[in-house]
This record gives sequence, structure tokens and C-alpha cells, in this order.
Amino acid sequence: MPVVNSVLKQKQNDSLSKHEHLVQGVIEAIDDNALSIGDQLPSINNMVEEIGYARKTIFKAYEELKDRGLIESRKLKGYFLISQETNVKKRLALLLFAFQSYQEEFYNAFREEMGKRFQIDVFFHHNNCTILETILTNIRGKYGMYVVAPIQDQKVIPLLQDIDPEKLLIVDRYLFLGRAYSYIAQEFEEAIYDALIELLSDIKKYDKIILLINEEVDHSPIAIQIAFERFLYDYKIKGEVKMSYSLGSVEKGNLYFILSDTILWHVLRDCVQKEYTIGQDIGILSQDDNVAKEIVYGGITTISTDFSEMAKLAANHVKYGEKSQLIVPTNLRIRNSL
Repeated sequence: MPVVNSVLKQKQNDSLSKHEHLVQGVIEAIDDNALSIGDQLPSINNMVEEIGYARKTIFKAYEELKDRGLIESRKLKGYFLISQETNVKKRLALLLFAFQSYQEEFYNAFREEMGKRFQIDVFFHHNNCTILETILTNIRGKYGMYVVAPIQDQKVIPLLQDIDPEKLLIVDRYLFLGRAYSYIAQEFEEAIYDALIELLSDIKKYDKIILLINEEVDHSPIAIQIAFERFLYDYKIKGEVKMSYSLGSVEKGNLYFILSDTILWHVLRDCVQKEYTIGQDIGILSQDDNVAKEIVYGGITTISTDFSEMAKLAANHVKYGEKSQLIVPTNLRIRNSL
């Protein structure tokens, strides 16, 4: 058998461990085209008989080959080759909400930090539990690491707990899965509440503050609305929550706290058409920063975490395998829109 022969050749190299003999033996068989995609590898029992190594050593080697995305295990059938990309150190599944500007910023920084030897496959669940469940069902057991921006819904918890804690990293939204699980996330309620307090004098310049939120569109957590309503109550501020925005409905004297970039551009366009001056006639506050918000109309004030920093922390977690339980700070960037 080509795999057995390749491993036996590796056994002659005393500088490698038994684990490395097995991994490199399979890789050599792939590189020599002795294995093709779909081919079945020898079972663990067969490898024990032919190579003479302990079951746990062979199992560990096969698990590393799974992590690299080279093989997969099929229940009651065995191990099969699914990729010939032997230069890949580890195959990662990255599950995000959607390719919005801040998610794109996270991905680009994560991709750069990981380097070329890690294969990253990206999936989008669009804040839909059914879609997320389908994705997880289809990719379970096929990746060495799962980096997931979760939906903050109790139904999601058992889906994610099916993944080995050492192979799962929660990013962006915090979801408690148990003490064994790692996360690098942001906190919303207290961060938003504190930012609004810091902006209190600016907010009072306007007749009313309106939160534009739509969970299906902007995937924003309910914690933002809770913080907003708490702020209105505690500081006796006139305001309201709107779940949608009607084109042309922007009104002079209002401050708009906008979570969706799409709605933000609609509001800004309406201001241009009505000849309103941003920062005087109306105020704009936005969630999640990006380059465009630094520039347009002299800059849009934002409440945002640093997604590039979050991505770098996530990449280092994947590369070095240490347990991470971090909340990334939220920053208030005050610009001319207030």
C-alpha cells in the first residue's frame, strides 16, 4: 500500500518523531501522486498492524491531516483524501454575517496575518439560524479550525458546542458556550451606553435622537437598543427607535444614530437633496467605523471596535493555539457630523 510504504521510508529518519513519520509519509504519498482525491487511507487498525505504532499515535497523525484539510473521516467508512494541497498548514472555516465593510476589514486583516500557508474558506450566515445550521452541518469535521461570528441566539449554542473547543474561536459577537471555549469579541450594551453619555452635550443640541435599527438588515445586537433606551430614560433625552427608514423622511433638528451603512448613505443623500448641513441642521452618529466615514462630510462620528486589531488577535490565536477570552475595546471617534 502506497501510504504504508511511504511511512516505512520515513521511519528511517531518526530526526522525526513517530507522529511526524506518519504525517510526512501520507504527504509524500500525495506528492508522489500515489494517492488521489477520493482514495481511502488505511484504517487505524491496519496502520497499527503494518507500522507497529500505537493507535493514539496514528489517530493523532490522522487528526493533523484533517486539520490541514487533506483528509476527512466518514462515519463507519474510514478516512478519505479530499485535497492534494500539501503546502497548506491548516484549513480554516471563517463564518461571518455578511461581506459588509467592517467584516471585509476583519477578513483582510485576518487573511494577511495568517499568511499563505493557511487556507481560509469564508461562509456567510446573514444572521439566519437555519442558514448557520446548514453551513455547520455541511462543514463539520472538514476543517482544522472554525472561526465564527455567531448569532446571539440560544438556539445556536448547541450547534457550536458540537465543535471541539480547541478548534473553535468565537469572534465579533460574544456568546457564552462554556469555560473551555475561546472568544475575541466586542461588548455592546455598556460600550454604547458610555459613548452616548460622553456625547451628551452634543446630543442635547438636537430636538430628538432617533435610533435606526433593523436586525435583519444590519445584523445589530439587541443590546444596542437596550443601551439606547436606557440612556434616554436615565438622562431624560427625547428620542425614539425606528425599525425602518423611509426615503426622504430625514427631518431638520434630529440626530440620527444609524447602524446600517446602507441606511446611512440614504440619509446622507436625503440631506444633500434637502440642502441640510451635517453637524448643524441634523446630526449623524454611526455604528462601526471605516475609511469612508473618516472622509465624507468632514467625517462621520462613529462608535466602533477596531476590527483589524480583533482580526490580528484572532489570527494569533489560530497560529499559536493558546486559549483566548478577550473583549476588544470599543472606541468613540468624534468627527464633524455632530
